[in-house]
Amino acid sequence: MKKLSYLTCMLLCSVMPSVAQPQILVMPTGGKPMPNRWIDATTHHLIVKLSRREGSNSSFYFHNYPFIQTPDGKGWEMIYYGSTSQGNQLFAVNLQTFQNRQITYLPFRFGGEIVAPKSKTAYVQSRDSVFKIHLGNGKAELVYVFPKDFHGHIASVNCNETLLAGVWSDEREAEILRRYPSKSSFFNRIFEAHIPHVLFTIDLQTKQLHKIDSEDTWLNHEQFSPTDPDLLLYAHEGPWDQVDRTWVINVKTGEKKLLHQRSIPHEINGHEWWAPDGKSVWFDLQIPRSVNFYIAGVPIKNENGHIETGKEIRYPITRDEWSIHFNLSPDQTMFCGDGGDSTQVAHARDGMWIYLFRKQGDTLSAEKLVDMRFQNYRALEPNVHFSPDGKWVIFRANFEGKNEVYAVSIQRYL
Repeated sequence: MKKLSYLTCMLLCSVMPSVAQPQILVMPTGGKPMPNRWIDATTHHLIVKLSRREGSNSSFYFHNYPFIQTPDGKGWEMIYYGSTSQGNQLFAVNLQTFQNRQITYLPFRFGGEIVAPKSKTAYVQSRDSVFKIHLGNGKAELVYVFPKDFHGHIASVNCNETLLAGVWSDEREAEILRRYPSKSSFFNRIFEAHIPHVLFTIDLQTKQLHKIDSEDTWLNHEQFSPTDPDLLLYAHEGPWDQVDRTWVINVKTGEKKLLHQRSIPHEINGHEWWAPDGKSVWFDLQIPRSVNFYIAGVPIKNENGHIETGKEIRYPITRDEWSIHFNLSPDQTMFCGDGGDSTQVAHARDGMWIYLFRKQGDTLSAEKLVDMRFQNYRALEPNVHFSPDGKWVIFRANFEGKNEVYAVSIQRYL
């Protein structure tokens, strides 16, 4: 290990006064306990540990927005899960001071990664009950109880925070999950069973449940548009080369549209997400599977209740640059990716990195941000997010031997 020069330390302090201090170590990432901040010896990017608490800690899934503004409106907090003696609870970390605080102290198990940033609340579910969590004080408010014959699962809140969306499936899916808990065991079984699924919304004002679409196939990955309260993105789940996967539906009119049509055998797309301005949807595209790799997007308009799509955009990437999940920066000039190991679909030889991709015309310029050689991808996928200011990539990792949450600066310091 080596220490930064005095000049470099002063540069860090001037750029990031809340983070940088003299004596920041330049060291390999992972394989041992890490300090709260260090410079990755391979990539020369600053990494900060966000989850500075005991226990196992996990940031949200890549397409679930986790940020709220601080009370003074000048900074941001990120919501995440941390383990406690009472099970997983919601925590917040201040992205300027890195102070962590526990939000919930609920005595029952719950789940849900649904943050409503305008009201600074979150929605979670425990069995048949949906609760609104006030993120400032942790107060839990019961807002909905599912009927006994319709036990759905919430997944998203719309941008004006009036509707929740989710999926219901009949009891056969729960039975498959109970009998075959590992993904490798339940994935094809649920797909092949052609179990009825229903997309629904819950009106948070009237408490009315509305069934908006139903199919005898596996539906999931529900995501409301970040700017249009009526548009819901969702996926047909299953083996990606056997499904027309990525769809958007207008929850008021019921109109729905497939966003990518497969053109050759074994073509796949998936892990879709909205652009920050709600004007496009992006996804991992492979034509065919495991051969040619793209980050692809489809422009979307929803005018007068009618959905229109534009010409698909494709950015080619290399096999080693493929990532399990991608994301798009707030200003939409950069993508990030969480990499992957050699056992996954790209079969990359050198793919275990957190990546940054800068747009350069019709291509992307890739940069490695974090060396992930000690990451167990099968146990924990990093699920990258950009910070609200676009200066950091936030991810979860187990390269220290337990699950923690980190941020890496997109600026290179050495």
